[in-house]
Amino acid sequence: MRYPVVIHKDKTSDYGVTVPDLPGCFSAGETLEDALTLVVEAIECHLEGLLLEGDVIPEAQSVEVHQQNKDFAGGTWALVNVDLSKLASKAKRINITLPERVLALVDEQAKREGDSRSGLLARAVLDYIGRNKVA
Repeated sequence: MRYPVVIHKDKTSDYGVTVPDLPGCFSAGETLEDALTLVVEAIECHLEGLLLEGDVIPEAQSVEVHQQNKDFAGGTWALVNVDLSKLASKAKRINITLPERVLALVDEQAKREGDSRSGLLARAVLDYIGRNKVA
């Protein structure tokens, strides 16, 4: 899943990164690259906490929705990718068979969303069975 993040930087501060879809989730880094790497870790940790509490993982809203919020004015927006299939449970390798055409569609969609094949399939299955959280 790709989460929008907003980055703020003052002349005397590190890069601060806030995740609007996850209240209380934020990070910082000395460089922009560090800040974006560290915010992915912060998101993963935040989501793990939600899952351990039995809460639902919030869906990411669009940058355009968040730009309407005055709290994020003046920030720079980016999208970061978080592989939800790795959260709150040990991954298990499986062997499945899919028609080549379906697999190509899966790969194209995963690429468009900045996701892995496994991440996209895990999310699709969870959405299909009506659950928005990883068991």
